[in-house]
Amino acid sequence: MRPLLGLGALAIAPLLAGCGEEPVPDAPPQVAAFVEAEAKPYTRTISLTGTIVARNTSTYAFETGGRVIEVDVDVGDHVEVGTVLARIDPTQEEADVASAKAKVGSAEAVVAQAEAAFDRQKQLLAQGFTTRSSYDEAEQTLATAGSDLDTARSDLTTAENTLDDTVLRAKADGVITSRSIDPGQVVTAAQAAFGFAQSGALDAVFGVQEQLLLSGGKPPSVEVSLVENPSVSAIGHIREISPLIDSGTGTVQVKLGLENPPPEMTLGSAVVGRESGGGPSEAVSLPWNALLVKNGEPAVWVIGESGQPMLKPIEITAYRTKDVLVASGIEEGERVITDGSQLVLPGTTPQLVPAKTEEAR
Repeated sequence: MRPLLGLGALAIAPLLAGCGEEPVPDAPPQVAAFVEAEAKPYTRTISLTGTIVARNTSTYAFETGGRVIEVDVDVGDHVEVGTVLARIDPTQEEADVASAKAKVGSAEAVVAQAEAAFDRQKQLLAQGFTTRSSYDEAEQTLATAGSDLDTARSDLTTAENTLDDTVLRAKADGVITSRSIDPGQVVTAAQAAFGFAQSGALDAVFGVQEQLLLSGGKPPSVEVSLVENPSVSAIGHIREISPLIDSGTGTVQVKLGLENPPPEMTLGSAVVGRESGGGPSEAVSLPWNALLVKNGEPAVWVIGESGQPMLKPIEITAYRTKDVLVASGIEEGERVITDGSQLVLPGTTPQLVPAKTEEAR
């Protein structure tokens, strides 16, 4: 049996040797699409979404404390100057006014008596029927009574003002933007009751990326239009730029003062602001799929004279929806890899095909 096993092994060995000598076919070249760099004119346009707000806002609060018995307005209500917004229970204040009026009446009676006594002493002194000390005493009594009357009248004015403070009224025409009180609630003096937006001047507020603010000067004007109806528009000018960056969004708040905003631009309306950055410039437009990163900076594969790709850093002037605009790093006429750029390896020679145009897609 052993010789037979040996012969079998000898017979299989050539077969295995033959299999090991078969040539392994080369991998097919990587296919990559390319575009030829061509500088084209473009106009830098920035479009941002914001909100219409009142330029002048305030908070209404009672100047005295008490229990709220009436709330006459709600959020969104338009009010005119003098409109009653809310009331607190005036029982205590009314009692204070009544008490102050009584004190004024009493003080007036005392003054009347003091005046009569002083006049009598004045006549008697002239006729020599009284002493100088009695005259001086009557004069001093009249002065004291007059001072007490002035104090009583001042206290009455204070009590009447406090009573008037139990009624909260609008001090200008505008819109109620918030409400913080309800009937039955006990409030303290100066506790916020309503948020108020005064009618008149309007602003458009936008959250702007810091890079946009650093990239150039302030535009002379910005066109602002309603999101729901772009035909309704107004011209805005930058009025205020916040010195702080919103940590949540990474944006800076910018307020535009609007010139003669149309009536359709109401508080809270969503608007779009568009700004064109001067005249046309030139830049190379590349599709997004051409972008790569080299040392933390944007880069693209460029086909060299040898047919091998080179990763070149570029400077991007603008990011758009379907492409990016390259300011420098690419020479006109250079071939830039687009589709398949992520699979290209240094030192390889990909099979190049022209990229499909947007129309062909």
